Amino acid sequence: MTKKEKIAAFDPSGECANHGLFGLPFNADESEVILIPVPWEASVSFRTGTSKAPEAIRQASRQVDLYDPFLPDGWKNGYFLLAEEGELAEKSAAAQMQIESKRIAETEQGSDSTDKVDFLCADMIEQVRQTSRNWLDRSKIVAVLGGDHSTPLGLLQALSEDHTSFGLLQIDAHMDLREDFEGLRYSHASIMRNALKIQQIQKIVQVGVRDYCQDEWTYAQSHAERVQCFFDRQLQREKLEGRKWSSICEEVIGFLPGKVYISLDIDGLDASLCPSTGTPVPGGLQWEETLVLLEEIVRSGRQIIGFDLCEVGASSGDSWDAVVGAQLLYRLCNLSMASRP
Repeated sequence: MTKKEKIAAFDPSGECANHGLFGLPFNADESEVILIPVPWEASVSFRTGTSKAPEAIRQASRQVDLYDPFLPDGWKNGYFLLAEEGELAEKSAAAQMQIESKRIAETEQGSDSTDKVDFLCADMIEQVRQTSRNWLDRSKIVAVLGGDHSTPLGLLQALSEDHTSFGLLQIDAHMDLREDFEGLRYSHASIMRNALKIQQIQKIVQVGVRDYCQDEWTYAQSHAERVQCFFDRQLQREKLEGRKWSSICEEVIGFLPGKVYISLDIDGLDASLCPSTGTPVPGGLQWEETLVLLEEIVRSGRQIIGFDLCEVGASSGDSWDAVVGAQLLYRLCNLSMASRP
C-alpha cells in the first residue's frame, strides 16, 4: 500500500491494532519524523531505568489518542521510532559496571575505568551522529528518545552541519553545565557544557532549573551572551505575584533565534509527572505550562529543527512515567511538523 492508501484505510479514532509508534501504519521512509531510540544511562548518578524508556514509551504510545487540537491531522505526517541498537544497551551496561567499580574502589578521577567509560560514551555519541546524518540527508525531522541526557549530543553535532546558527530551549531541573561529573566528560550533567562547544548553537535558554552547583552558576554568568536561565523559583514567584504565564513565555521565546532545537529532560516538569526519573527535584513546570510554552514557539513563527526527550524513568509500558512521556512525545512531533516551513 502507498502512504496515501494507508491514510485512507487507517481509523485514527479506532482501536490500536498496529505495534508501531502511536499505532501508526507507516514505515520509516513514509514518516516525516524519525525518532532514534538511545537506551543509554552510562553516567546516571542516582536512580537507573531511563535506558528502558524508549521501549516503555513505544508500548505506552499505543494508548495515545491521535486528535491534537493544535494539529488535528498531525498523525498523517508519520512518526517512526527506529529499532534499538542492541549493542548500545550492552555498552551502556558495561559502562555502568565500570563506574560502579570505580565508586566501590574509590579510585581517583581520571582513572582507567573513567577513560573507558568516556570512550564508550564518545562511541555512542558518534553512532547517534551518523544515524542522524543518514535521516537528515533524507529531509526528515530527527529526534532522540533517551536514555539519559547525554544522548542527544550526536544529533546536535549533525544539525550543526546543516544550520549555520540555531538556538536551544532546554526544559530541565538542572543546568547540566558541569565540565565533568565523577570524572566523566560526557556525563548527563555535562550535556549543555558540551553543546556549547558547538559554535552554531547561538543561545541556550534554560527553563525550570532548580538544582545546580556553584561552578555551573559561575560558568553561566561568565557565558551570559550564550546562556540565559529562567530559574523555577523565579518563575513560581512571578506567577504567585500575578504575572501571566503567557507573558513569561513571550520573554523566554524572545531570547531564541528563528531556528530552535528543543531539549526536554522530563525532570524539568513537576515531579508528579515523572516520579521515576533519575534525579527528581521538587518544583517544576506543570503539564499545560509546558505545552503552552512549546506551542507559543510555533505561534511565534520559529522553526523547530529537532528535539530530544530524555530521562524518562520507566521499567514497563504501563508505568505513569512512560504514559506522560508518550503523550509529550506525540505533541513534540506535531509541534515540529507544525513549525516546518
